[in-house]
Amino acid sequence: MSNPIINPKNLVYEKSSVLLDNTMHYCPGCSHGTVHRIVAEVIEEMNMQDKTIGCAPVGCAVFIYNYINVDFAECAHGRAPALATAIKRLNPDHLVFTYQGDGDLAAIGTGETIHACNRGENITIIFINNGIYGMTGGQMAPTTLVGMKSSTCPYGRDVQLNGYPLNITPLLAQLEGTCYVTRQSVHTANNVKKTKKAIRKAFENSMVGKGTSVVEVVSSCNSGWKMSPVKANTWMEENMLKAYPLGDLKDK
Repeated sequence: MSNPIINPKNLVYEKSSVLLDNTMHYCPGCSHGTVHRIVAEVIEEMNMQDKTIGCAPVGCAVFIYNYINVDFAECAHGRAPALATAIKRLNPDHLVFTYQGDGDLAAIGTGETIHACNRGENITIIFINNGIYGMTGGQMAPTTLVGMKSSTCPYGRDVQLNGYPLNITPLLAQLEGTCYVTRQSVHTANNVKKTKKAIRKAFENSMVGKGTSVVEVVSSCNSGWKMSPVKANTWMEENMLKAYPLGDLKDK
């Protein structure tokens, strides 16, 4: 057949040239590797590799700069939005994004996050929410669910003792400076496609000066949760996604 219905080339995944060949250090089943791949693919498709600056976090993804071949600035814990603000204002023609976990963004970095979003800085904030401090031993995070166990709440999060989980993304959606706030996941192929579309939209918004875009990715942490990757995904679907439902929260 001159025009086969199934093209063999389409059956082989071709790695983005922006994604480096270094072996990632993440645990099997971790969402970080998938999100890194998405970010690299979007940067390549937008032809922005030479004009992208990422702000690396403190946490499991602290070595993101070893995997995505663009310029990165290493940030103090929670300060990525502040550094991204300066970088974008000095380089308005560059694509600037932060990559942060729930402890980095919603704990020590809450103030930086809220004020950058309220100012409407033309940056994209990628927020990985797995409900736990994954790198430092599985402690309770701001987003840890009520009743969810961690090394610092071994009997489960108790509202009377620990307070409620901080559902920060809807709060950011209320700020005037945010133009696009969405919550996605990467635990299925279909969700990967939706997350890629969301990150592409967020990056495009930042380049045309619409304000701050926030892409939350609800994720599992099978090591911190003490589960297999398969069980962690199931637990996430049955628990995390009920507390943090997927979908767009704001789209100007």
